[in-house]
Amino acid sequence: MDTATYSTLEIVGIYGKRWDVELDLRHLKTSLGMDILRCKTPSMIRKEIYVFLLAYNLLRSLMWSAGTIYSTPPNRLSLQGTRHHLINFIPKLLAASDQKRLRLYHTLLKVIAHKAVPDRPARNEPRVRKRRPKAYPLMTKPRHELRKQLQTA
Repeated sequence: MDTATYSTLEIVGIYGKRWDVELDLRHLKTSLGMDILRCKTPSMIRKEIYVFLLAYNLLRSLMWSAGTIYSTPPNRLSLQGTRHHLINFIPKLLAASDQKRLRLYHTLLKVIAHKAVPDRPARNEPRVRKRRPKAYPLMTKPRHELRKQLQTA
């Protein structure tokens, strides 16, 4: 980086934005359960990733709408909280009439907006693995073969 072109303050600001992108990617992977992909073929893995991206964009869209309507910065709203609230509201939204559905939608946005995460400037988080390794070996044979092995043992 050319120090004449970019000031130290600009570089720090860009690094902060990069950190936000990393946090968003971590949310996508862990909060939505994408840390372990379950499909086997490349085409199905691609589809699985697209579904996760669709769900993520839906949640971020709800957060954006809630934040702009209720004057809360959307990046201060909880992705996981939004996900939980949406899951709780889905049965009600499906069962409601058109007029009631619109009222429920606005209630959902209000609930999302009032669950703001506090601003935590200069927050440091350790880079560690949370998932503990399992004591079992990996499944390397089809399940029906492993069942046969259990029955003969």
